[in-house]
Amino acid sequence: MHDNNGDDQDGHGYGGKKAAVLTATLILGVLSYQLNASMLSPALPDMARDMDVSVSSISQISSVFFLFGSVTGMIVTRWSDYLGRRRTLLVVLAVLTAGTLLCLFAPNLQVLLVGRALQGASNATFNFAYLLLSKHLKPRLFGLGVGFVSAINGGAGGVDGYLGGVMADTLGFQSIFLVILVLGLIATAASWRVIPRDSAPLPNGRMDWWGALLMAFALVCLSEAISEGSARGWTDATALVWCVGAVVAIVAFWAFERRRDNALVPIPHLASRHIWPVLLTTVLSLASVFATITFSVVIIAEDSTAGFGLSASTTALMFLTPAALLGAIAAPVAGSIAGRHSWLMTLRVGMVASLLLLAGVALSHSHQWIVFVLVAALGLTFNGIVLTSLNGLSVVQSPPDAPALLPGLNGSSFGIGASLGIAVVAPFIGQGTASGFATGLWIAVGIALVALAVSSFIRPRPVTAQ
Repeated sequence: MHDNNGDDQDGHGYGGKKAAVLTATLILGVLSYQLNASMLSPALPDMARDMDVSVSSISQISSVFFLFGSVTGMIVTRWSDYLGRRRTLLVVLAVLTAGTLLCLFAPNLQVLLVGRALQGASNATFNFAYLLLSKHLKPRLFGLGVGFVSAINGGAGGVDGYLGGVMADTLGFQSIFLVILVLGLIATAASWRVIPRDSAPLPNGRMDWWGALLMAFALVCLSEAISEGSARGWTDATALVWCVGAVVAIVAFWAFERRRDNALVPIPHLASRHIWPVLLTTVLSLASVFATITFSVVIIAEDSTAGFGLSASTTALMFLTPAALLGAIAAPVAGSIAGRHSWLMTLRVGMVASLLLLAGVALSHSHQWIVFVLVAALGLTFNGIVLTSLNGLSVVQSPPDAPALLPGLNGSSFGIGASLGIAVVAPFIGQGTASGFATGLWIAVGIALVALAVSSFIRPRPVTAQ
């Protein structure tokens, strides 16, 4: 299925050099977001010293960035159904630039947090990339394009975090924001020049801003509930208040949207097997595998009692970089295969392989080099195959009358799944014992098994002509 919010003039889509230039342009926009997510982590201690605040306080720049990105990603993506992809992408890049300038010259933590919130809007660049590739590339090249963009999910081949640390140590953390600013400006200029102008918006379309407000409130409550539940325990009063707020907001959103003609999220679409199993598969997959790679294995590797006792830098180079690099290599191949054959079949192959590798990690969590091999392989099967397939499915499964609906929802599901997975396993992994490690890892295996079962409910949407 291809995006119906306008077509190429020749009716056939781009191939050859035009396809490569468009894909490269969209990757620049995606990198503007991804480097914001990955390069700053090693610089947090330096930022805390320069701002004269604690490390726990400065860590808010990450939580604000991801929370605002999760909230705005869905809303801004859906807005593009009415405003147009190109126009909305340029608005997002302009907001990113404004936020980066605030971060670059921030005199205190408060201004820095505002800048990071504005930068979080660039989360939507992934969704725009997939939608624009669907709209403008030849069908046979769409999967390959999705693969190349998905390869950025893990960063720039896993080396961007390391480079961020080096830059912070030698040039100061402001140098990272300067690089992001320059990249954002280049992405904006390239997008203005390369991406074709939008055609007419959807007929009689009007953005559901009241629904967007309710959706934002529901996502904030849900994110805070997961965060507080993980940090304080699920019986803590603050966590319970956020949980109740999330339930109330979701029920109110559901009831409100059912009565809207131009709903932000049309309930009949959301209730169909074309959409809800994709979203639930995304949440559960991220909760199992992503939480294992980026949280559980990292804690085990650095634990000096029941783990491997490695330094933070060695842990990153051993367990994070290879997985990110193999995922980046595998994603274009997986996208090309899925685009030519079946996104759903490719997804299930990747999920089965990831499930087996997860079980291997749970069985062998005390053997450093076995875990190293298995986690690197998970980078290939999960980062490369599963994430690419989920990104492609979010486009081909979205309804023709709301083509940005599923990509926007799926983008938010990534963040919800990752944070939920960490919240579930953290109480066990945090015990710092062999039995705690095993319990947390087997819980992740169980979640992955449920995710595989849920994927069987996905009903493929009939393919339509471009």
